[in-house]
Amino acid sequence: MTGHPEPTSRWLRPWLVFGAIAMVVVVLDQTSKAWVESSFGLVAQGAAPGSSGAPTPVIGDLVRIARSHNDGGIFGLLGSSAPYLGVASLVVIAVIIWIEAKQGIHSLLLTVALALLLGGAVGNLLDRLWHGHVVDWVDTGIGNARFYTFNVADAAISVAVLVLLLIGLIGPRLSREHAAQLGVRPSGDG
Repeated sequence: MTGHPEPTSRWLRPWLVFGAIAMVVVVLDQTSKAWVESSFGLVAQGAAPGSSGAPTPVIGDLVRIARSHNDGGIFGLLGSSAPYLGVASLVVIAVIIWIEAKQGIHSLLLTVALALLLGGAVGNLLDRLWHGHVVDWVDTGIGNARFYTFNVADAAISVAVLVLLLIGLIGPRLSREHAAQLGVRPSGDG
């Protein structure tokens, strides 16, 4: 035994991390949505604070629970298109899994980003399949300056996009450093 991980464990470990992160996102997303659906009424536009249909403050006015149903896409775009977005979600899920499978030397950061994307896509797809809409409930902002209402799946997707942007910005530098540690000359270096 040379102390190096067996090829099967090198292949299996990233898939376990990928699957575990995606599953945690789906469970947190679906559990939080079920709790919000059973505990809070739909928010009514213009409802006075403290009245029926008003958002529930969590951290004052900064973070509130404001249950709403989104039958469109991200930020409510493409209204009433849940069936089409459901099909698009299946394609996105397939692409995410394909990209994870195509990674040569697995990047933990890329695996985490793809897992967050997968968990978010699956969480919102389950809503579209079961309810015909996505349950959004996190409302943030100050006064009338509010961000779009979102959920755990949306947050996971947003974090994944930020990680992917980070990888795009610093990834080439990290690849050169990793190659140098392995004693390999990166392609394109003279």
